[in-house]
Amino acid sequence: MGAPGTTKPVKTAKIATAGTKSPAARRSALRADKSVAKSDREQPYHHGDLHGALLTAAKRVAEREGLQGLTLRAVAREAGVSHAAPAHHFGDVTGLISELAAVGFKKFSAELAAAAGAATSPDGAAEGRAQAYVAFARDNPCLFQLMFRAERLDHTRPALRQAAENAFVALAKTVGARRHEEVSPQHLTLAQAADIARIWSMVHGFAMLYLDGRLRDILDGLPPGTTEEMLLAAMLTPEVKTG
Repeated sequence: MGAPGTTKPVKTAKIATAGTKSPAARRSALRADKSVAKSDREQPYHHGDLHGALLTAAKRVAEREGLQGLTLRAVAREAGVSHAAPAHHFGDVTGLISELAAVGFKKFSAELAAAAGAATSPDGAAEGRAQAYVAFARDNPCLFQLMFRAERLDHTRPALRQAAENAFVALAKTVGARRHEEVSPQHLTLAQAADIARIWSMVHGFAMLYLDGRLRDILDGLPPGTTEEMLLAAMLTPEVKTG
């Protein structure tokens, strides 16, 4: 708003210009303005892969501003589209966050599988998946935390439900590799379930301690050059009992 008693120059110029146009010219200009406005509204839906572009924008917003800054309007601004576009694709912010978490779980599962595939033994595959778990958290801290914020996610959405289930299967394979047996998440023995809970608690807890900077005190007490990866590998090595 301008200061009291002042006239906005834009309005003045607009009125003066309007007065110099013929009625036909004004009608033509009005139609052109409406056409531009309509085009602007429709532009987001001709964006190409707008769904993917919005998710990419959401990831950037979350990494820059944190989860509290992840809103539909912020994502629309980041993607350069209308404010209505995210709501059109995701419904609300819960839908957006849930779809973004699904993207995270897919990437997470792929990286765990790649790490296991590069191993030369079952034990190596188990350690590879565990190391990839922590590496994913390190490289994607905001996305990682979002994936496990159950109170903000809608697990009834097919994309998220399927992606999370696939990630759990990858975790079960880690346990199966360590136990040297097939593990089916739908048909677990108590011993298998206990191993899954144990290893998941260990690796996930390790990842969260890493993200929070809580491992530094432990590492500072170890010989120089000891890394987080070495510490995790030692945790995953079965304890040898003596005596």
